[in-house]
Formats: sequence, C-alpha cells, structure tokens
Amino acid sequence: MKTIIIILSTFVIIGFSPVFSQAQEVVVGDAAGLAAAVEAANGGGPAEILLQDGIYTLSNGLWISRDGVTVRSVSGDREAVVIQGEGMWGGVSHVFWVAANDFTVRDVSLGNVANHAVQIFGDMGVGNATVSNCHIFDTFEQMIKISFDFDNPETFSVGGLIENCLFEYTAGIGPQWYIGGIDGHAAQNYVIRNNTFMNIISPGDDVAEYAIHFWSNAQNIHVEFNRILNCDRGIGFGLGQDRGAAGGNIRNNFIFHNASEGFADVGIALESAAGANVYNNTIYQEHSYPNAIEYRFGATTGGMIVNNLTNRAITSRDGGESTVSHNVTSAQAGWFVDPAGGDLHLASPVGGVVDQGMFIEDFLYDIDGDPRPTGGGMDIGADEWVQ
Repeated sequence: MKTIIIILSTFVIIGFSPVFSQAQEVVVGDAAGLAAAVEAANGGGPAEILLQDGIYTLSNGLWISRDGVTVRSVSGDREAVVIQGEGMWGGVSHVFWVAANDFTVRDVSLGNVANHAVQIFGDMGVGNATVSNCHIFDTFEQMIKISFDFDNPETFSVGGLIENCLFEYTAGIGPQWYIGGIDGHAAQNYVIRNNTFMNIISPGDDVAEYAIHFWSNAQNIHVEFNRILNCDRGIGFGLGQDRGAAGGNIRNNFIFHNASEGFADVGIALESAAGANVYNNTIYQEHSYPNAIEYRFGATTGGMIVNNLTNRAITSRDGGESTVSHNVTSAQAGWFVDPAGGDLHLASPVGGVVDQGMFIEDFLYDIDGDPRPTGGGMDIGADEWVQ
C-alpha cells in the first residue's frame, strides 16, 4: 500500500490557531486569527501572515519577537485592511512592537492607538524593518517610533526602509502637541522615501514634532521624494546642541503649509547636524514663519544647502555653518501647479530656476523620477521641468 504525504503551503485561520508545522504562510480573517498567527510565528510557525480584507480591531498590541516576520494584505489594497486599536484615548497603545530584525508590514492601514502604530526597538538593536504602502493614521503620539536607551548608547537600530506610505490625522489636526510622523533616535542607514504626511498639527500648548525627525546621534539617513502637507514642522535632523545627527541627505521633497498659523514652524531644520546635505527641495509656506530652512548650532558644519526653491529665507542660527549656494528664496504661488493642494511641480519653465542649479554628482532624478539634468542644466527645486 502506498503512503501519500501532502504538505500544505498555506493555512487559513479565522479565530483559532491550527498546527503550523510545515506551512510557509498563513491567511487570516479576523483580529483573533491575526493575534494567533503572530504568536505562532514567534514560536516558529509561518513567518508570512496574509490578511484578508476587513477591519482588525485589537484588544492588545502585537509583539514581534522572531526575525523575518512579514504581515501584509492579500489584496495589496492598503485601505481594505485596517489593523487598529480602540482609539487614541483607548487601551491599546501600539499596533506593532517590533523586537526582532527584518520585520515587514505592507499594504495595510494602521492606527487608532494610544501611542505608536509601529515601535522599532532600537534599544534592543533591532534593524532592517520595512514599512511599505501603509496608511498610518490617528496615533496619540508619534506614528512610527525608533527607540533608544541613553544608558546603553552602543545599541541602536541599523537599517530600515519606510516608503510609499500615507501618514495623517484624519480630523485635520492632531490630538495634542507631542505627535509626529517618523521619530528616530540614534538610527543609522534608514531610507524614508515616497511618503505623504498630512495634518501633523498641534491643537495647543506647543509645536508638534516633525513629520520626519532623526536625532540623538542618528547617522546616514536619506529622506527623499516625500510630500509634506500642512504639518507644523517638516523634516529635522538633530535637536538642540546635544541631540545631533551626522551625514545623510534631505533631497527632492515637496513641503507646503497653508496660511493657518497655529504653531506653524520651519520646513527643514538641521540642529547640530554635521555633514548633512539639503538640496533640491521645494518649500512653499503661506503662514508667517520667516524661514523655510534653518541650520542651527556650531556642530552643524560640513554640509551643503543648495538648489532649494522656497518662498522664505534660508538662515543660520546660533553659529550653524553650511555651504549655501544656488538657492532661490523668492518663489511665487503662480510658479506652481497647485500649491494649495500641495502640488509644487513647476507650472512653466521659470527663469532663474530652470537650468540654474549647481551640478551634483550622482544625483540623477527628480521627485517624479525624471532624469536630472533635463535641458541645459540642473533645475532648482524638487521638480525638474519637463515640457
């Protein structure tokens, strides 16, 4: 008599946890099934967790303690799969606590929690996380947190990718001032690209944190191709004189803020950020804050601030130094396609902008992936004019 052995490559679980011995992936359909699949993955079960369309309301956050776990939707539609807590004042603090390397979450929505949608434990040396094509919304504190222990400075997060995500407060304003988009302490070698940040706005007391902020000795961070709309502050490297950053690039970003005052602040800031480069960004501010880009404190040295297109000043504060060249700080609303909608593409070939930038070696593309330079030279700002 022949013995036939069938090994399943996929399990489906809805509200219970079967045996996972030979599976490579598991498909789940509700919050209980998701919690069971994460627990099984941590114990050696399937490391790839696929979510059917639906709303997954958690009673507790999901702790990831095994390397290489992936959570993603089956459909690839991030709006069709929502993993959420019980609200910004509810009892669920996080969607994911990431305490292991090589974690990936993609093609889902994450939010309605009392602290962070995702916390990456840099203080445990966790690295190489990927957050891709996610909608992250309505968190009581920063949306993605990369943590750090000041008593253990030799341990930090190395390597990460956050791309193609939407970060927003759906009410058009945050719940308090201690909020932000991505907040990374001591992280190294992260890439933040092709994301949109909207309405990270403080309702009172103080200015909100940055849409994108890397500090506490963060190093070699690359922030590019992002759109930041109506956030109190745009992009920051470092903070103050003792929580700086080193290296990295801020390039090819659109930053727009409307005329509402509130706590509106600077578009890009370098604070004790040695060797950081800020180039080919477009910043248009309708509020009254006077500066689009600031480089602050004596530890800010050795970088370049070039080819930026703004309607406000680029300013040194408290002894900051940088190579500042080929910037245009007199932009007009009519130069852009739809500034109120955050579309800062050039509406026409503006004289003094098109072909007038400094050549930057190995800088090959603009915010849309169009080649640089196009025409007689590199354009100033994030958008390379293409007829």
